[in-house]
Amino acid sequence: RGITSMKAENGNFVIELDSPNADLPYLLSDYHLMIQPNGGKDNPNAAIGTGPYVLKDHEPGVRFVFERNPHSWIEGQGFADTIELIVLNDDTARTAALQSGQVDMISRVPPKVAGLVTRIPGVHVHSTAGPGHYVFIMHTDTAPFDNNDLRMALKYGINRQEMVDKILFGYGSVGNDTPINASYPLFTPAEQREYDPDKAAHYFKASGHEGPVLLRTSDNSFPGAPDAAALFQQSLKGAGIDLKIKREPNDGYWSEVWNKQPFCTSYWSGRATQDAMFSTAYLSTADWNDTRFTNEKFDQLLIAARGELDEAKRKQMYADASTIVRDEGGLICPMFNNFIDATNDKIAGWRTTKGFDMMNLYAPMKMWVVG
Repeated sequence: RGITSMKAENGNFVIELDSPNADLPYLLSDYHLMIQPNGGKDNPNAAIGTGPYVLKDHEPGVRFVFERNPHSWIEGQGFADTIELIVLNDDTARTAALQSGQVDMISRVPPKVAGLVTRIPGVHVHSTAGPGHYVFIMHTDTAPFDNNDLRMALKYGINRQEMVDKILFGYGSVGNDTPINASYPLFTPAEQREYDPDKAAHYFKASGHEGPVLLRTSDNSFPGAPDAAALFQQSLKGAGIDLKIKREPNDGYWSEVWNKQPFCTSYWSGRATQDAMFSTAYLSTADWNDTRFTNEKFDQLLIAARGELDEAKRKQMYADASTIVRDEGGLICPMFNNFIDATNDKIAGWRTTKGFDMMNLYAPMKMWVVG
């Protein structure tokens, strides 16, 4: 969206937009972006890209096998002859695979076992602060969550620090009901929303809602999500709010629960820029607007900020946009998670990289085998 044409012209790659976008260079570095012949329109399954590896075998949802691309021109990447990616959604199975030597690196080490993983001989745990966040999402267009008083009751009824301590085990920081934190260069701190059962009870009474509130959760939404839901349930009791929890199967959670059910646990890894994060999940026209948030003032602010080159003005616009999401949206963001990965001593080359997990997803390409 926003790009009207792309063409090669006199040795340059020229992109034309239908509106200003100060973040275009950052967007071109997003990990979702692929470069393929004819934009992948001919045969996207051919997996012809520009990286140091080529796809040799794949079983969707099971495994992917890559071999070094003999034509790659990229230096400092592509040291291993073969890379095999194995899909292991179960946290215990993933950790066991690393311990047994079935795999050499894993992502999404559950915080509650990260300390134990550090004790495994020959295994190294890597923790990276970033924009990822564990959340509870409410559909603002669906009863009873179309009532902002009820949403505010739930926001004040959550103990954020308790979740950082007991769910993240210190591998993260408290959230403030906005998807933006200090990982973003134009971040502006706001007054921290604290656990306040009295305010939660006030807003709950003002909402006029009677009876329990149903929350759906699964381990597949984020590590420790069912435990986080239980903590949320306990903290809401202090405000006289009854939270019912329905634990959903891991399989099918992202297709049958997320973005379909009105209140559930979820996870966002964040994006390269504030505009990208807001545009992906909070713009009223966004496909992944999983809180069904619609706010004309927010949309106008976001679009105006996208083309603003004055950094001070732009920063204030994003601060105002964050406040709208925080106070009127359907996001309950109690915590920002660190990305926790683990590698064994058969591979080397790990470097702490600001951003996302697995060295900004480059670890398989930039690390090498030592034994």
